[in-house]
Amino acid sequence: MRSPLLAALLCCLTAAAFANEGKLDYEHQDKWPAALDKAQSPIDIVTAKAETAEDNEPQGLQIWHSVTPVDKVEDNGHAVQVDSHSTEAMIRGRHFRLAQFHFHSESEHSIDGKHYPLEGHFVFKAQDGRLAVVGVMFQAGAANTAAQTILDDLKPGAAPAQHSIDIATLLPKQRGYYHYLGSLTTPPLTENVEWYVLPAPVTMSQPQIDAFLSHYKRNNRKVQPLNGRPVIHYDS
Repeated sequence: MRSPLLAALLCCLTAAAFANEGKLDYEHQDKWPAALDKAQSPIDIVTAKAETAEDNEPQGLQIWHSVTPVDKVEDNGHAVQVDSHSTEAMIRGRHFRLAQFHFHSESEHSIDGKHYPLEGHFVFKAQDGRLAVVGVMFQAGAANTAAQTILDDLKPGAAPAQHSIDIATLLPKQRGYYHYLGSLTTPPLTENVEWYVLPAPVTMSQPQIDAFLSHYKRNNRKVQPLNGRPVIHYDS
């Protein structure tokens, strides 16, 4: 019988192999390695079952230094990713700093069973290493200037990113969210990640959405069981 230590080591080695390979097989997600599997992401957010946040607890989502230098824009083999580290956030009374953001198609989270064409994941990190991911839904509509800047950086022959981008144009003005504890959505699928999914969608033009889809028509993990976890709703 395989010992727990050996099983954990094999899981880490397999996860490292996934990371080194870069590309993920979204057609066979059941083969992805995970050390834990009871609090995974993404989920379907059933709005009628979400619990209303208590009035006496920190709730807000505040972003500052939204105009931030872009360190790198790349197609990393499983997502379009932007590295940027100047934007800061105060989330439920705690300080975080942006590490990177990337895009999934179609949206990984669903809201009452509905998926959006794209979902952006803004990965924030606290000083103690804790991760908070802000999920943003994108739908077709008015063109998005920040999205176009990212797409231009991905064009063949484009110069390395040495400019700024306004993160605020990729976030909805309404900062209400659904909060739950989940995981990373790519291997090693680490749990104890704080999720803040904003239901108010942001627009991109259809050509911009199509341009993202030209990189990945599908790089979204399947919806995972909630397994009794509470989902908290904060309405800004």
